[in-house]
Amino acid sequence: MNFLGIDIGSSSIKVALVQGNTLEAIGYAQSPGTEMEIIAHRAGWAEQEPKTWWNHLVLACIQLKASYPTEYSKIASVGITYQMHGLVLTDENLEPIRPSIIWCDSRAVSIGDQAFKELGKENCLSRFLNSPGNFTASKLKWVKDNEPSVYERAKHAFLPGDYIAARLTGEIGTTFSGLSEGILWDFINDKPANSLMTYFDFDHNLFPKPHESFCFQGAIKNNVLAELGLPPGVQLGYRAGDQPNNAFALGVMDPGQIGANAGTSGVIYGISNQLTADPLSRINSFAHVNHTPDHIRIGVLACLNGTGNFYSWVRKLIASGGAQLPDYQYMNDMAATIHPGCDHLKAYPFGNGAERLLNNHNPGGSFSGLNFNVHTPAHLIRATQEGIVFALNYGFEIMKEIKIETQTVRAGNANLFLSPLFRQIFVDVTQSELQLVDSNGSLGAAVGGAIGLGKIKHSDWQSSLKPMANISPDTKRSAWYADLYKGWKSKLDLN
Repeated sequence: MNFLGIDIGSSSIKVALVQGNTLEAIGYAQSPGTEMEIIAHRAGWAEQEPKTWWNHLVLACIQLKASYPTEYSKIASVGITYQMHGLVLTDENLEPIRPSIIWCDSRAVSIGDQAFKELGKENCLSRFLNSPGNFTASKLKWVKDNEPSVYERAKHAFLPGDYIAARLTGEIGTTFSGLSEGILWDFINDKPANSLMTYFDFDHNLFPKPHESFCFQGAIKNNVLAELGLPPGVQLGYRAGDQPNNAFALGVMDPGQIGANAGTSGVIYGISNQLTADPLSRINSFAHVNHTPDHIRIGVLACLNGTGNFYSWVRKLIASGGAQLPDYQYMNDMAATIHPGCDHLKAYPFGNGAERLLNNHNPGGSFSGLNFNVHTPAHLIRATQEGIVFALNYGFEIMKEIKIETQTVRAGNANLFLSPLFRQIFVDVTQSELQLVDSNGSLGAAVGGAIGLGKIKHSDWQSSLKPMANISPDTKRSAWYADLYKGWKSKLDLN
């Protein structure tokens, strides 16, 4: 018995095939091989076609089956993780009626800010744990105001994972965690946020009924089984947004545990057993995958939009216009030749839309202190890594302000955390111990699906997660970085 995990990202669709006895990955597949297109008709906009996600899901599954035909034929369950905060509008036949407005789109900032003001700060923070901000509900209001004919045609308002789940099973649903990420859940009354829906004058029937993240969520339809090459009887048992799922994949489920990620976005994710909110909404609180009214588990998320984009941009920049792109190991080796602080070169990784960390300001990305006679491409690479960590540390500081415990930090051996230099900069700047775990989002989704269908237990997963490495801060470098961080922060543009 094996398990399939599906990760609907904004860069690509990844699938994992997981062995049921060991909970280790048999293999992975990804489609496309390069990053998926993000449509940006205007500055600050970001859209993708939901059908493109489905097409690449099919291609990834075909690749996985071709590589592991025997193991693939033993798949018994499926779990989904997906890019958070997106809006997918479909008709009654589940046909999308416009491109999805995805997580990094900034067009609804002013709508959320106005709602926060008119509904009241205390009311929003106590009920929704957030400002309506630039989240899914505000994006739907933008469609209602600016594309009224589209709004009138819509029969379903989905998160990206809900759309994929509906395509898989034909069942219309969402999760408590999912509604909370769209600012559509009322934590005081433990029900959908009817007051916000009424304020925005939404048709309440647009939103699917919620259920827990781990549970039976429908049998995969026969035609889909054939399309994906799956055996008969496969069921869906889990769905969660990418950051709650990444935390689950790292074993981050209770207060004191912290998850870190530096992929497309950069994330610090902590757990609270209180209905915790940041008064300034710089970091955001959502129902974690194991949250229930009787077992409060709130995931507190500090998010930096452009981590992967910034590092990729620097990679292309140093390729000198058309030259072969350097691989990431080579970039890491270059950066390691430069001293901490990069000879006063500072990087600000804020070039991918409105940043929640900065109160939804969009200052743009930049380098400060550039000296043409001193700085080399190696300086740019190290400054980029340091700037990303400084921005994550800024989120770490906010978490500490609102009393989120930070006893243990875990990260997957993926993305920028593959870099030994980045890992060391991270622990030196944050002054934390880091456990590196061999896990990732698609693997976590596969395990979640098995748990939701009762094929394994949560404890089986927790006991299987053994750190690959433990990285500790260097006292002298931490003191050095503390001063560098103060200088970086003092020039942070919050206007």
